[in-house]
Amino acid sequence: MEDKLGQEKVALITGGNSGIGFALAQRLVTAYPKIRLCLACRNEDRATNAAEALKKISSLADIQIVILDTSSMHSVYTAASVIKNKYSHIDLLYLNAGMMVISGVDWKYVLTSFLSSRFIRVFATGEGALKHMDWITNDGLQAVFQTNLFGHYVLLKELDSVLGNSLCGDSSSQIIWTSSNAAQATHYSIDDIQHVKGKNPYSSSKYATDIVSVGLNARMNQQGIYSHSVCPGLVETNLVYGVLPNWFWKLLLPIILMMRLIVPSLTTSAYNGAEALVWLSSQDPKYLDPQTKFRSHVNVFGKPYVKDEKMKIDSDQAEELLLKLDKLERSLLNNVEKKQ
Repeated sequence: MEDKLGQEKVALITGGNSGIGFALAQRLVTAYPKIRLCLACRNEDRATNAAEALKKISSLADIQIVILDTSSMHSVYTAASVIKNKYSHIDLLYLNAGMMVISGVDWKYVLTSFLSSRFIRVFATGEGALKHMDWITNDGLQAVFQTNLFGHYVLLKELDSVLGNSLCGDSSSQIIWTSSNAAQATHYSIDDIQHVKGKNPYSSSKYATDIVSVGLNARMNQQGIYSHSVCPGLVETNLVYGVLPNWFWKLLLPIILMMRLIVPSLTTSAYNGAEALVWLSSQDPKYLDPQTKFRSHVNVFGKPYVKDEKMKIDSDQAEELLLKLDKLERSLLNNVEKKQ
C-alpha cells in the first residue's frame, strides 16, 4: 500500500475541527503545504467545514476526515480500521480530543484565593474553584476518563501497525498528548484510575496521560515510536467558555496580559497554545527526553515559545497503569464485538 503523495509527512489529529486541534491543523498545513492530514472528529459537519478551510490554506495538502468519538469503544475500533486503510504510516499522532464539563464555580473559594498564595495556581488552572461533572458512558466507563485517556490509548494500540518502523524500515512516529496545567498528582490514584471517587476527573485524566506517555516510551521506543505530552497553557477555547461566558473572559483579558510577566502559560489564543505541538513536529523524537513535558508559553509581548519541564514519573508506576488499561480493554473487547 503506497501513500498517494509519496513520502510527505502524515499527521492525524483527534478533535482537529476546533480549538487547539484546529489551530494546530492550520499551523501544520502552513508549515508543511503538502502534508497528508487526517482530522479525527466526532461531528462530521464540523470536520468537513474545518477540512475545507484548511484546503484554502494549501491546495496541495491532502486533508481527510474520519469520524471518531473517543468516548465510544465501537467508534474507536471502527475509526482505527478506516485510518489503517487510508495510511500505511503515520508520522505524527496528536491525541488532542478531550472534555471537561463544569456545573459551576465555587466563588467563595475564588474570592478567598485572591488573598492567598494559591491565587496564581487557581487563576492558571482553576484548581479547587471548579465544580466538575462526570457520568457513565455506554461502555460502562467514566466519561472523562474514557474520552481524554482510555479511548486514545485504545486507538494508538489499534494503530500499532502504521506507527514506527513496523512497515517502513527505520521510520519513526511521534505520539503527542495534549495534557494540561491542571494535570496534578494529587487528583490521581492508581487504585481509582477512572476517578470514580474523586472530584476532579479532568485533572486525574490529564495527569494519567503524562504517566501513560512516559510508560509508552519504555515499551515502544525500540519500535521507533516516541511519546511526549504537551501543555497548551490557558487557552480561550470551548472548554474554558464552558466554565465562564465569553464576555467574562474578555473582561479578564487585560489582567491576563499583565499576569504574563509571572505566568507565561497564559497563552490565551489557540494559535499560541499550539506552539509546543507544532514545535514537536520538526524535532527528531529520538533525541527528546521521555520524561519531559513541553509547554506552550508566551512572553509579555505575546510571542509564543516552548518551555520544557522535567516530570518525575516513576517507570514502575507508568507500567502499572498501562497494565491496568490493557486489562480494562480486554474486559470490554468481547462486549464491543457482540454489538458489532
